[in-house]
Amino acid sequence: MNRRHGMPELARRYAIAGGAVLIAAAFRMILHPALGERALYLPFMAAVLAAGTFGGIFPAIFATCLSIIVTALFIKPLRLATGDLVEVATFVLTAACIVLLSRALSRLRLHSSRSDDRAREQAAHASDMADELNLLIDGAADYAIYMLDPTGRVTIWNRGAERLKGWTEQEVLGQRTAMFYPRDAVGRGKPEADLETARRNGKLEEEDWRRRKDGSEFLAHVSITALHDEAGRLRGFGKVVRDVTEERAVDRKLRASEAQLRSVLATVPDAMIVIDERGAIISFSPTAERLFGYSEEELAGRNVSVLMPTPDREAHDGYMQHYFTTGERRIIGMGRTVTGLKRDGATFPLELYVGEALSDDRRIFTGFVRDMTEKVAADDRLEELRSGLIHVARVSAMGTMASTLAHELNQPITAVANYMEAVRDLLGQPDPDDLPMIRDALDEAAKEAIRAGQIVRRLREFVAKGEVGKTVEPLPALVADAAKLATIGAREKGIEVRFDLHPAASPVLVDKVQIQQVLINLIRNGIEAVGDAPVKLLTVTSRDDGPGVVRLSVGDSGPGVTPDVAENLFRAFTSTKPSGMGLGLSICRTIVEVNGGRIWLEPRQTGGATFHFTLIKAESEAVDDG
Repeated sequence: MNRRHGMPELARRYAIAGGAVLIAAAFRMILHPALGERALYLPFMAAVLAAGTFGGIFPAIFATCLSIIVTALFIKPLRLATGDLVEVATFVLTAACIVLLSRALSRLRLHSSRSDDRAREQAAHASDMADELNLLIDGAADYAIYMLDPTGRVTIWNRGAERLKGWTEQEVLGQRTAMFYPRDAVGRGKPEADLETARRNGKLEEEDWRRRKDGSEFLAHVSITALHDEAGRLRGFGKVVRDVTEERAVDRKLRASEAQLRSVLATVPDAMIVIDERGAIISFSPTAERLFGYSEEELAGRNVSVLMPTPDREAHDGYMQHYFTTGERRIIGMGRTVTGLKRDGATFPLELYVGEALSDDRRIFTGFVRDMTEKVAADDRLEELRSGLIHVARVSAMGTMASTLAHELNQPITAVANYMEAVRDLLGQPDPDDLPMIRDALDEAAKEAIRAGQIVRRLREFVAKGEVGKTVEPLPALVADAAKLATIGAREKGIEVRFDLHPAASPVLVDKVQIQQVLINLIRNGIEAVGDAPVKLLTVTSRDDGPGVVRLSVGDSGPGVTPDVAENLFRAFTSTKPSGMGLGLSICRTIVEVNGGRIWLEPRQTGGATFHFTLIKAESEAVDDG
């Protein structure tokens, strides 16, 4: 390709050289009559110059040689005379100078052409960069970007500045930067001081108030940069301004909220622990620090299992993996009592609530921990007091039954004494015929002694203070044992006691002695209620009251309970008896609720009152297994 394009170009250069020589020869021949043989080669110097300028060195040499040949052939034949040789040599030297000059001119022209091309390319590149920079500057919507000259007058103003401050480019070009400052700042000389600081330090960054065209002010982040040329002379200043009013307001609100949250977490009784999905601790509240004895810095990034004793510590990561795999929640979203481990190795009961949230496409878990040590101790003390109160109530109930019990025990003891005296008298005068009578008397004495022993045993079991423990009990037997104690003396007072115990309402899961205490209390209250009533009837019934529930009812035909007393009947120190303390029914309610039921009063349509309470029904298999 270079050969195809190079050959025509070379031919064109030599053609230019030949043409220039022919033109010079024609011109010399025209002037020959006037010049004669003088200045034979003068026109050809122009041809050599043209050939060297437009063709290069070799076309110029060609033009020189061609000029000598043309002159010798058509103008003056070349002779070996000294004058002719000097003239030819002078022409050749002059042509050589012309060739060298033309070469230098050609190089200069080429260099100039290349310089022009580079200048055009640089100018185009600079123009493109300027356009791109202007687009970038104008595209910075939230930034006001403008330039100042060394005296502080605006020289460049972007569209972001127009949007932020309200002035157009025509309005601000040539104006001083003081127009953007509040009046009090201008009065203090702050615009000039800011430029001087930027000039001295090279740059100034601050947050300060600035002014818009409409007079409103905004908090701005301002950056002023001093611009210098290569010689170090100040060319002006570049300013970048951004409105941070809302941003700082949000920051202040966040800081206030954060401070409030820290204050709440520092005083709230519940400790807060935040972990990620790997179990690593992210946040550890001040209350948690006091509770566990660790600082937040010590636990940051450590697995939360460090706060758990064995075996929970080893199983914790497995629990989390199980949740991630199955989605089965065992503790998340619900409360649970677990055991915690303090820094000193002590364990303590705690109540744990765990919540889950998504943050930045990752799970975080927040646990709220409450120390249950005092509550457990208080519950233990309360249970001890409650057990003691119930025991006292049983003893008190037996105190009210003392006279009746004395009468009841007096009968078998008197019978035993009478039988023994009769046997003694018969043995005083032995007679074989009296042996059957003696044997019968001894049998009856033994029965009466056993009867008295059973009364004492039931009394001892009832009054005895023992641990609360639920067992599966057949309800008819439980009611029968309680009724034997509670109904002592009822028959002598003319009181009829009826029992209607449904077979389906048994067995029950209860603390036997406590439920017997409730029955004895309600039956004794019923006996006292019907003491002066015209109809002296007491009923004890049981019914199946739904799935897993049994209802026991004790009704009487007494005067009933007035509505104002019935409303507070199960509260402590509320009594229908003139000499009562008002603790019996309150204790009954406590016992029933502890055993999983509830107690209430209903008036009877025929007069009197019925007390109902429910118990948990046990499965029949439980009785068989027991």
